[in-house]
Amino acid sequence: MPDAAPRRGRPRDAARDRALLDATLAVLAETGYGGLTTAAVAARAGVSTATLYRRWSSKEELVISAASTYAGELATQTDTGSLEGDLRALLRDKAAALTGESGRLMRALIGEAAHNTVLAEALTTAFLTPVRRRVEEITRRAADRGEIPPVEGAELLGDLVIGRMVSRFLLTPELPDQVDATTAADTADRLLPFVLRAVGRADGDGNPGSGTG
Repeated sequence: MPDAAPRRGRPRDAARDRALLDATLAVLAETGYGGLTTAAVAARAGVSTATLYRRWSSKEELVISAASTYAGELATQTDTGSLEGDLRALLRDKAAALTGESGRLMRALIGEAAHNTVLAEALTTAFLTPVRRRVEEITRRAADRGEIPPVEGAELLGDLVIGRMVSRFLLTPELPDQVDATTAADTADRLLPFVLRAVGRADGDGNPGSGTG
């Protein structure tokens, strides 16, 4: 069997990729999507535009890659063994995300996504779909344990989580630009009882409520 053809060129430098994505976030925060240029991102990262274009062919591809990278903190499911614990972990994760780098990215892109289908789909894939799937999995596990009745339309509960968090952390002008971790976690915990009621947990003792399905 003939040997495989040797790979040509140098392997991609992961540190340089990350520097470019971090620079993308910084420029977006300063100028918004409309003011972002690949030249500005390359200059901020300390590389040439040719280096950037070897990785991404347009600023749209660059921004989509940044969205995928900064949304990664919601990719891991947390199974605490209880509905309340799982939902608390999800809400705190989302609060931390929206008050961190991914929140800065969402704030910079929300307006543009309203009339840019590609960016809107990228935001949905990176930020919304993982939350919807996580809520569906949390409610399925809780129903299997007998904590709540089976929930129909559980993906809508994901939108409840997303909408409330976005409203609080991205669309509330009186909040400071940088919300500390304690404030973010406190907001998540205050939302928890409402989400528990939405899935049929009407009390605090783990007994099923009337359910939603």
